[in-house]
Amino acid sequence: MAKPSLEFALNEPNRYYDRHFERSAVKILPGEYFATRENTMIVTVLGSCVAVCLYDPVLKIGGMNHFLLPSDNVTAPNMMTESARYGVFAMELLINHVLKLGARRNALEAKVFGGGNVLRGLTVQNVGERNAEFVLDYLKMEQIPVIAADLLDIYPRKVYFFPETGLVKVRKIKAIHNSTIMDRESEYRLRIKNLPSGGDVELFGE
Repeated sequence: MAKPSLEFALNEPNRYYDRHFERSAVKILPGEYFATRENTMIVTVLGSCVAVCLYDPVLKIGGMNHFLLPSDNVTAPNMMTESARYGVFAMELLINHVLKLGARRNALEAKVFGGGNVLRGLTVQNVGERNAEFVLDYLKMEQIPVIAADLLDIYPRKVYFFPETGLVKVRKIKAIHNSTIMDRESEYRLRIKNLPSGGDVELFGE
């Protein structure tokens, strides 16, 4: 009989050993997700993007995604604009794979982060605010309770998620020494904005 899966990821996971927390970890980038039933810390850095940490607190199964809507023209996920499709795909991928690992749909809890106004030249559009509005609306529509949230503001965030407990540690990055975060999100935003529409989850591939 085949051994049950212990994790799901969009791409080959970027694994490393975190010396500070003294444990194995996986880092996810914009457009990626990682779900696991093992004691693996999931880490990401957010600017205007948002990340959802989703978990079953009893069965200790969880995952995180990291996504950005390609347009600020979104008010609610049920309106299904072209932009909202990207967020819906990101959420469906995470939910479906957490459930495949054995989590219970009615037990899922969420913690959400990001949506900072950090991308240069996007102050008027405030894409971070739109991303934050989308993810809260989506989770409300799916009846997944939001246990904690740290959204908006002007700072990037580094998020550490411990799926086996649901614990999340967030560090706001108030001094940025290079433009890596903004460059990565700008590149990702342009990449998904230029992709054809059509409802294929491969939109989040490389």
